[in-house]
Parts: sequence; structure tokens; C-alpha cells
Amino acid sequence: MAQLASALAIMIMGVLGCAAYFYGSNFLLDKLFPTKNRPYEQIARNLRTANMVRPWLFLGPAVLLLTFYLFYPVIDSFRLSFFDRTGDGFVGLSNYVWLFGSDEFFESFRNNMLWLIVVPTAATFFGLIIATMTDRIWWGNIAKSLIFMPMAISFIGASVIWKFIYDFRSGDDAQIGLLNAIVVFFGGEPQNWITIPFWNNFFLMIILVWIQTGFAMVILSAALRGIPDETIEAAVLDGANGVQIFFKIMVPQIWGTIAVVWTTITILVLKVFDIVLAMTNGQWDTQVLANQMFDWMFRGGGDFGRGAVVAIVIMVLVIPIMIWNIKRANAEMEGR
Repeated sequence: MAQLASALAIMIMGVLGCAAYFYGSNFLLDKLFPTKNRPYEQIARNLRTANMVRPWLFLGPAVLLLTFYLFYPVIDSFRLSFFDRTGDGFVGLSNYVWLFGSDEFFESFRNNMLWLIVVPTAATFFGLIIATMTDRIWWGNIAKSLIFMPMAISFIGASVIWKFIYDFRSGDDAQIGLLNAIVVFFGGEPQNWITIPFWNNFFLMIILVWIQTGFAMVILSAALRGIPDETIEAAVLDGANGVQIFFKIMVPQIWGTIAVVWTTITILVLKVFDIVLAMTNGQWDTQVLANQMFDWMFRGGGDFGRGAVVAIVIMVLVIPIMIWNIKRANAEMEGR
């Protein structure tokens, strides 16, 4: 109860603080650039100045916080990548030499690439198929709600749920894992699924696909509803069947949205960490870059230099996709 009370108090203080900042900053701005009982030229000049300053009063705190929490860590991580495990001794490019000679890094990189191929493609594909199908049934909104529900679950919470699905009991113990219970029911042998090399990566990917399909479905469903009915009706009159309408009429018209959804999920996949940590902790050949960075940075005494190098690699991989995604989103907004 004490923690809940503390959290509630902080929320109330935050809301009141924002309100006080809003009214206080506007009050000071009106005092600095008054418009009452002033010559017309001064009123016009003060209005122009106030209108130029006012947006920055609200953007300023956000920009400062983003600079502190995003820009500064990037610069400091780049600096730390040239230092030793304590972050005090300069070692030059030694950490980069270690990185590209590390089998553990290449295992993590390979697994990340596998996640990049499978998860965005599967989540976008299933989201598109479900969005199309649920628009054609009367209980489509109920189905969408159920499919979107995993988005409300944290990655750790989702991992705990799927741990019960993949659970394995040795010997004659009853199998409480859903997947093994099904296997045993049909006469098969139960398996410790998340310890099977290579395939265990796919079992972990299923969790993220399960979560992200709802996101893809909602965005693509909105895009599908934006397709003019006249286009579909014309295709039907020309004798096109459902498959032809889907692939030759609907998909080309929402291709830009599909690309944005795919790249958004791709950026998320590059930073995947929680699921691997909770399910396997990187064991059994499931290590990914973010988990490797965490291990080097915070475990076993920590190595700030090597952890920072892995962080830089993740950032370098994310930036091009993020830039393309922003450009594509802007183009969509401008109707190009």
C-alpha cells in the first residue's frame, strides 16, 4: 500500500507540476510581451514574438529530457567503447578488435538476423491476413480485441505465460506444459523445447509474433478501410476473385503502410532483450545482441568497454531502418 500511495502521490505531483508550468510560463510570457494598452506596432511585434516563443516553452522540457536520456547516453557509450572494463583506462580500438573476433558476438548477431527475418515478416503477414478476415465477419471487432490483447502484456509477462506452454517435466511427472501435454496426448515424447539448439530460437520468436500481430492488425485494418470501395467494386465487375483482389488491388494500395509496420517491428526486434532474458538467459545458443550487452555491462563485475561496443553495434543497425521509417511515414502523411 505504501508503494501504491507513493506512486499515486508522484502522479498527482507530476500532473499538478505540468499544470503549474503551463499556466506559469504563459503568464510570464504575457507579462514579458504585453498586448494591452500598447501601440498597434508594439502589439503586433509582441504577438509575433510570443507566438514564436510559446511552442518552445512546451517543447523545451521534452527536448532537454530527450537530450539527457537519449543523446547523452549515445555519446557516453561511444566514449566508453574506447576504454577498459572500468571505464577509466583508454584502450583504443581493442574492444572493437575483440568484438569482431568473438564467437559469442557472431552467435548473437546471427540470432538477431534470424529474428529480423522471421518476426517482422510473420507478424506483418498474420496481422494483414487477420485484418482482412475480421473486416468480413460480424464479430470482427471482438476477434480484433482478443488478438490485440497481448499488446497490453509486458514482454516479461508474456514470457512467463509461454514458459508454462513450453514447460517440461522429466521422468514420470505429469506434463503441465500445454505443448507437451498435447504431444503426450497424441502418444509422443515430451521435449524440453527451449533447450533444443536452433529451433529454440523459433519458439522464442513465436512469443514476439504473438504480441506484435495485434499491433500490425490494427494499423493495417485502418489502412484497408481507407481503400476506396469503387476500386473493389470495379475489380469484382471485371471478374476478379477474392485472392486476386487481395494481392493485386488491396495490397498494392496499402504497401506503404505495410512497409512502415514491418520496419517498426524490425526496430523492436533489433532491441529484443526481455524475452530471451526471461526464457533462456541466452543459454542453448539463443543469445542476442541486447542480452549480450547486458551481460557484459552489468554481470560478472561488468565490462563497460565491451558492453558499450555491443550497444554501438545495436545503434548502428537501428539508425538506418529508423531513418527510412521516418521518411516513409512522412511521405505517407504527405500523400506521396
